[in-house]
Amino acid sequence: MPDISSVSRMELAERRRRLRRQRRWRSLQSSWRAITVSGFTVGLVWITTLPAWVIRQPNQIQIEGNQLLSPQAIQSLLPIAYPQSLLSIQPQAIAQHLESQGPIAQAIVTRQLFPPSLSIHIQERRPVAIAYTHSASLEAAPVADRNAAAAGIGLLDEKGNWMPLESYTALNQSIQLPTLKVIGTPEQYRTQWVELYQAVSRSPIKVTQIDWHDPANLILSTDLGIVHFGSFGSRFSQQLRALDQMRQLPQNIDPNEIAYIDLTNPEAPMIQMVEVREVNSLNSP
Repeated sequence: MPDISSVSRMELAERRRRLRRQRRWRSLQSSWRAITVSGFTVGLVWITTLPAWVIRQPNQIQIEGNQLLSPQAIQSLLPIAYPQSLLSIQPQAIAQHLESQGPIAQAIVTRQLFPPSLSIHIQERRPVAIAYTHSASLEAAPVADRNAAAAGIGLLDEKGNWMPLESYTALNQSIQLPTLKVIGTPEQYRTQWVELYQAVSRSPIKVTQIDWHDPANLILSTDLGIVHFGSFGSRFSQQLRALDQMRQLPQNIDPNEIAYIDLTNPEAPMIQMVEVREVNSLNSP
């Protein structure tokens, strides 16, 4: 009959040998994994720093989503010094730089290794109005003036974002600027701009100018003439409907005799006529 204590010692010794082999195997696996990952990382860094993995010229940058600005204009805004390694290019930093420019609302930048290139998808801010900070700017500085920003002239998009005029004209000389003009301080009307612009853009009566320099009296220049609305508020849509009902007015009254239309109360529109002063000429004997 075998000695029980001798069998137990043999089993324990065998178990220890198996555990030692398992530990050595796990250690070897971990080492190989570390070597593989390190080799892959080093290889990737080495590959991306090779001369073949370098942005050498603008045609390696693909621009998508642009409608108002040309790809060349957008490429001119990129903070890239050619040639530049793909690894050293930070997509997020480039996107933030582009978004800091007036015409670009959003930018997504991605790197491509095969072939080495950059892909940039942008969303532009579309100007819908030329903004003048005060009425004097209409006469003091033409739209084509290069010092328009200093003169208080900019562009507004449909969300009320103000952009320097030069941010567009410097990038595209032939860009078609909006015909709608807005007078006033953007900080005062920005929170109400979206609602007003949407209502004006839907109005069947064309609006060419919005004078908002006095918050107590919104004045629009329309196809029917100058219209006073009072303070902008919840009745604005009703006021525009009342204006639409007056579209036959030029057939009944000479537009040159109308100073302005008062729609402060849309239920009782008023017409302010131009004051006519009679001048008597004396005939000398």
